[in-house]
Amino acid sequence: MLAILGTAWLVVQLFARPDAQQLSGWRGPGNSSASIAAAAEGTLSGRAEDQRGRGLSSALKPHGNPLNDGRTVMTQGYGVGTHAPAEVWGAIDLAIDGNDDGAADPQGSYDAPIYATHSGVVKVTPNSHPAGNHIWVSNEQFKTGYAHLAGFVVESGAHVERGQLIGYVGSTGMSSGPHLDYQIWEMQGGTWVNRNPLDFEPLAGL
Repeated sequence: MLAILGTAWLVVQLFARPDAQQLSGWRGPGNSSASIAAAAEGTLSGRAEDQRGRGLSSALKPHGNPLNDGRTVMTQGYGVGTHAPAEVWGAIDLAIDGNDDGAADPQGSYDAPIYATHSGVVKVTPNSHPAGNHIWVSNEQFKTGYAHLAGFVVESGAHVERGQLIGYVGSTGMSSGPHLDYQIWEMQGGTWVNRNPLDFEPLAGL
């Protein structure tokens, strides 16, 4: 019965939100989205290093949970071979435990608000592949990526501050269900270096 109700809910959401390219019968942990780093940026490349920016305004450095919800769960961790193909470093996937069972669920995750985790300038890419509706927030030292969104509330070129609403969780692009694919990149020696979001307290408050 629960499976039937869950499927019915997803069908209703699919037809209610024409901007959402794909929804599926996601079951939480064990399913992952495709890595979107290179495709979302086109020419984006880099290496993974355990370094942090120093001497920066705290507003410029990513910090905290982009969903800003105490019910957030991480459904996919960071690293080559677990989240992404071997040649591409990935992100982490975040979703909402809407029914307090300890696991993510589509009803609780879909349309959850997404907030910028640092200040920067917005670049919006709708209907991309494989990231779906995607946002970069960039400054001179850091950029964060937010993928598979249901929709945006900001436009390219806009400046946002940490904690500002930028969009809503969806399942657009190559996605197994409603969640946020969250990336952090840092400028190191003229190259964008992929960072592990777990180093930036992604489950802490903004």
